[in-house]
Amino acid sequence: MRKRNESVTVEHERAAAAAGAVPGPLDKGCSLRHSLRLPAAAAAEGMKRPLGRRYGLWFRLRKLIIWLLGMYIAIPFLVKLCPAIQAKLVFLNFVRVPYFIDLKRPQDQGLNHTCNYYLQPEEDVTIGVWHTVPAALWKNARGKDQLWFEEALGSSHPVILYLHGNAGTRGGDHRVELYKVLSSLGYHVVTFDYRGWGDSIGSPSERGMTYDALHVFDWIKARSGDNPVYIWGHSLGTGVATNLVRRLCERETPPDALILESPFTNIREEARSHPFSVASTQYFPGFDWFFLDPITTSGIKFANDENVKYISCSLLILHAEDDPVVPFHLGKKLYNIAATSRSFRDYKVQFVPFHTDLGYRHKYIYRSPELPRILREFLGKSEHEHHH
Repeated sequence: MRKRNESVTVEHERAAAAAGAVPGPLDKGCSLRHSLRLPAAAAAEGMKRPLGRRYGLWFRLRKLIIWLLGMYIAIPFLVKLCPAIQAKLVFLNFVRVPYFIDLKRPQDQGLNHTCNYYLQPEEDVTIGVWHTVPAALWKNARGKDQLWFEEALGSSHPVILYLHGNAGTRGGDHRVELYKVLSSLGYHVVTFDYRGWGDSIGSPSERGMTYDALHVFDWIKARSGDNPVYIWGHSLGTGVATNLVRRLCERETPPDALILESPFTNIREEARSHPFSVASTQYFPGFDWFFLDPITTSGIKFANDENVKYISCSLLILHAEDDPVVPFHLGKKLYNIAATSRSFRDYKVQFVPFHTDLGYRHKYIYRSPELPRILREFLGKSEHEHHH
């Protein structure tokens, strides 16, 4: 019997080997144990785990897609129903860069010949102002009070009223560097934060920003005597600048020249051309109705293209070809409108492009070694016209 059992076992092992199975132990009845089925059960269990992981991943991905789709639908309606949101995105006055600087101390930003003032254009509105004297007066300016700085505006140096763009404050890095360049060229530089920016008190609006600029201009003229006064606007500040100069020309007190750095045609066209908007205008139906109409509803136009038709003073436009914020073609378009306007027929209109290879982008034109020559040639002529 033992030989027979052994032969049966051998037969089972051969059959199992032929079937590709691993021979298992025999029970007392000389039959294969049920444990031979365990590897198949374990394989099935192993397959369930990756399937479960894949299902969990798909579930989370689906939730993310639904959330993004919900935001994609909700945000436009939120902006449409609350135009103040779009106004905030235009002004960006809540973005204060650089942080943690004391605007009362311009010397902390390397402006040792600068005085901080506070003016009050309207009741309940106070604006912070910086006045940087020409570098030639640097030694005399040390330790002097506000009265000395105000009287210095009457010295024989031209004055530039600088109107900055959105976001940040009058202490922004690129703005400070421009003040230094202009000061070194012999200009007084007066700049300020519009109501709602920096440490200025009030709520921002296009009308309010323009009125603040008008108040500061009149304040300068009351102290500068016959010295030339130029208006320099950058980015969103170009909209304030043309609003201001149009108003000055209408009351027959134009500035001696207007300089627009990185300007646009109007705020709707700029918003549509902004890098954040380009993709949306192509793929989002009703983009103008959802996003651009609320800007107009908020009373924000900054219509440079309309304003230049009513401006009668010399105009200089500076624009970098690689500007990623205000596209170069908008500055060129504005120049073409101004150059053909009858209001400029007796005045110089000049457009100066800066090649992409220079890398000046939106706010670094002050780095150009050609800028002193450009200003000297352009403003020199304006000064000649002013005195004759």
